[in-house]
Amino acid sequence: MFELDLRSRDPIYQQLVDKFKSLIIKNVIKTHEQLPSVRTLAQQLTVNPNTIQKAYRELETQGYIYSVKGKGSFVSPTIEQDNNLVIEELKTEVKKLLLELAYLGIAEEELVMLIKEAIKQAEGGNGK
Repeated sequence: MFELDLRSRDPIYQQLVDKFKSLIIKNVIKTHEQLPSVRTLAQQLTVNPNTIQKAYRELETQGYIYSVKGKGSFVSPTIEQDNNLVIEELKTEVKKLLLELAYLGIAEEELVMLIKEAIKQAEGGNGK
């Protein structure tokens, strides 16, 4: 399904959360589609099942998945209006941060580089 970077500074569970979020947002994993079981995914990725469970709990807390007792974890239906609201709020925050960086004297080229690195990381590259 995906690879983990064992040398990354990000914890493995966070890498899992980020990868699943990306797959869900890009609609690679469809609404109400079942995720692999904790045991199965742990075996495939050769990581501790507790790590998978922690990632699933985090995804559930953030509203990306839901669990059905005895059945497993499934992708939550996403509401585009909610996404649009969050996007607008995040855009406002990003603008504030960019302004602050500009006031502190960071060069435009460096800001552009930071944005490109973030996009690359979001697409699954190692933007670090």
